Amino acid sequence: MNALKRHEKIMEILIERQEIGVGELSSLLDVTGKTIREDLARLEEKGLLVRVHGGAMLAQNDQFGILSSRGAAEKHASEKAEIAARALRYIEPGDIVALDGGGTTLEMARQLENAPLTVVTNDLFILSELARKDKIRLVVPGGERVRNVLIGPGSAEFVSGLNISKAFLSATALHAELGASIYTGDLVPYKKALVKTARQVFGVVEHQKFGKFALWTFADCGELDVIVTDGGIEASQKEIFAQKNIRLDDGSGDREA
Repeated sequence: MNALKRHEKIMEILIERQEIGVGELSSLLDVTGKTIREDLARLEEKGLLVRVHGGAMLAQNDQFGILSSRGAAEKHASEKAEIAARALRYIEPGDIVALDGGGTTLEMARQLENAPLTVVTNDLFILSELARKDKIRLVVPGGERVRNVLIGPGSAEFVSGLNISKAFLSATALHAELGASIYTGDLVPYKKALVKTARQVFGVVEHQKFGKFALWTFADCGELDVIVTDGGIEASQKEIFAQKNIRLDDGSGDREA
């Protein structure tokens, strides 16, 4: 396992547990304690974790790139519901919509009316939610299962060939300079393909994720037509994005058509 893969695994483990020791990481990843300590030092330099005696702990309390079995989808449920309702206003009958994997996009699927629409998604939870809505046509890129999403070497190529009207993408973190980022590198090509292919690209991001960053950037903020968030976003963050002419929709004003 190369260093980048180890870094991804370490961050996924920390997201689950918040804190872990060097010895346990060494055993889980089948490398020496020296290698783990070097990995932790590099991740600490990036501000992603904090080293403590004998191990490390998560630097930020809300770092979820994909859903975990311990209920990450339930974190900030009210913010997700608010963002989902706001994002759904951009969808029109007959649209071909891509719903990226994530808690907020899952909430969009829950709130989505059973109306003529095509939804492209690789999220198993979203598929389960929409399967009962018989007027919605589902398109699945396919691939191997990585927790709650399907991903494979052909996924990005598949969506690149589709005529997607609007893509709604989730992110672990959103930074005005570093863009929208996640921890799982395997998902980056797929997300980038959605950004490149869709006529309109929407980021759906809770306010807690603003000003933060993860390992892999999949889109610059300028590549997102609209960033849909909740009303809890700080005025300072709004000002940073406004200065860069990056459009936010937090419900504080009428959205543009």
